[in-house]
Amino acid sequence: MWFSAFRLRSSVVAAMALCAGLPAVAPMPSLAQTAAPAASSAAPAPVRYDIGYSIFQPVRARNGMVASEHRLATEIGIDVLKRGGNAVDAAVAVGFALAVVLPNAGNVGGGGFMIVHEAKSGRDVAIDFREMAPAKAFRDMYLDQQGRVVPERSLYTHLAVGIPGTVAGLAHALEKYGTMTLAEVMAPAIRLAREGYAVTPQLAGLLEVERDHLAKWEATRAIFFKGDRPLTVGETLVNADLANSLEMIARQGPKAFYEGAIADGIAAEMERHGGAITKDDLKAYRVVEREPVSGSYRGYTVKSMPPPSSGGTHIIQMLNILERWPLTEYGPDSARSIHLMAEAMKLAYADRSEYLGDPDFTKVPVKGLTSRAYADELAAKIDPEKATPAGTIKPGRPAPHESDQTTHFSVADSQGNVVSTTYTLNLNFGSGIVAAGTGILLNDEMDDFSAKPGVPNAFGLVGGEANAIQPYKRPLSSMSPTIVLKDGKPWLVTGSPGGSRIITTTLETVVDHIDFGMNPAEAAALPRVHHQWTPDELRLEKGLSGDTVRLLERMGHKVAVKPTMGRTQTIQLGEDGLSGFSDPRNPDGLTLGY
Repeated sequence: MWFSAFRLRSSVVAAMALCAGLPAVAPMPSLAQTAAPAASSAAPAPVRYDIGYSIFQPVRARNGMVASEHRLATEIGIDVLKRGGNAVDAAVAVGFALAVVLPNAGNVGGGGFMIVHEAKSGRDVAIDFREMAPAKAFRDMYLDQQGRVVPERSLYTHLAVGIPGTVAGLAHALEKYGTMTLAEVMAPAIRLAREGYAVTPQLAGLLEVERDHLAKWEATRAIFFKGDRPLTVGETLVNADLANSLEMIARQGPKAFYEGAIADGIAAEMERHGGAITKDDLKAYRVVEREPVSGSYRGYTVKSMPPPSSGGTHIIQMLNILERWPLTEYGPDSARSIHLMAEAMKLAYADRSEYLGDPDFTKVPVKGLTSRAYADELAAKIDPEKATPAGTIKPGRPAPHESDQTTHFSVADSQGNVVSTTYTLNLNFGSGIVAAGTGILLNDEMDDFSAKPGVPNAFGLVGGEANAIQPYKRPLSSMSPTIVLKDGKPWLVTGSPGGSRIITTTLETVVDHIDFGMNPAEAAALPRVHHQWTPDELRLEKGLSGDTVRLLERMGHKVAVKPTMGRTQTIQLGEDGLSGFSDPRNPDGLTLGY
């Protein structure tokens, strides 16, 4: 029901745009007027599009803020800030809490990425706790005897599970950049797992949708089912085994997960069902700190996740292309703005299919892909009046080398520290497998590798040799935790779940704030668009003007109106304090400040 309500609000927003005098479709300029002008680093004029998006109001605060996909996790994060913890302390508390209250995506059996801005040093660091392939993994492990991909193997079996990184990643961030102990920040999550919490309509709906997926495994049914049916709205979800596992981690640190009793439980689960992960694999897991990928857009500095995420690289690449056109002048959700973004998206996703992978195993041309010269080359391929068929687009030649079922949360504290975190199990509830006796849902992240180069994965994304399966390699990801700096200080903290649509959702959020002067609530309410090169389809959310849609079709776009995209959690920082908003596409999300 919530989504129907959101569709209605989106349609109202579009109508309000027309009533306020902003044309949903502006006349298209001629090719001569807009043919790939040189990029400009100047900030856009302070235009404010007052078109009705203010029906959603951001949360405002002075001292600290947390935006996450579940009310209980947000409350826990805010409490940590109020007790004197910094943004990293709060983020780690939120991460463990979401593993309890958002079991379809929050996790200790998955992995992800975190971007931290340290106010004292001014340093930005990317923490990579992405899952890794086990030692027994090999290139063709998901192919049948005829060389065809068997998707179920990489999604719903014990062979789908990558070595989890979340526990190591959160513990690493806390030890290096936090101020509190693991036991302190984990206590609220342990209490929720042991005492339970009420199932929301959103979670109940997901459990019903994934009923068959979850029902296959006895340990999973014991947590999420009552008799032969999934838990329903208002019933209490208790996970005592998870509470015990979290208590062990709180007392013993990440070694409990990677070398102790929890490792024993995961390894035993794998051995019983033909999985690949061993206790040696768990012990071998390592967190990696990386330099964020960085770019500039109209005077702002954009910091995002480098490979093995493809997100940051392609956000910078697309912003470099878009900077040469005056999007502020064209307006949000105008046909011109959407067309140019879609064309930039196609070019970036084509490159993603060829070049992106784990930088510890393959040379990824990040500098080439994010260079201004390469953006000039790509922009010259864009016809401002006509869509380029995806079939004619091939991966470009950058300069030589030098994933819906996810969740994102953003945190800012009173000292100027900010944290942007995206982590995942991959599909809803991951593999659906709970390691017996641990209460821990295991990921199905191995599907993010290219099971067979050139064959799409569960999100329709095509990968190449750079993302082929190898032991201890990290699969390519779309997760894009992002921080935007203004004059060297954090100005925007954002990110989203959404599989292949994470990258474009995050791109649009940055553009909405910088080019269109929107606040986090307005940007979240705006209907979104997405193109990922293949399939050749411009995906739109319902709510855009019919005239805009028709004009995009006349330009040659194959338009498909499809369900919601992304669930952003955004905080904006300024001289007048903090403003934030949790995407209305998820009614369980909440932003709080103090």
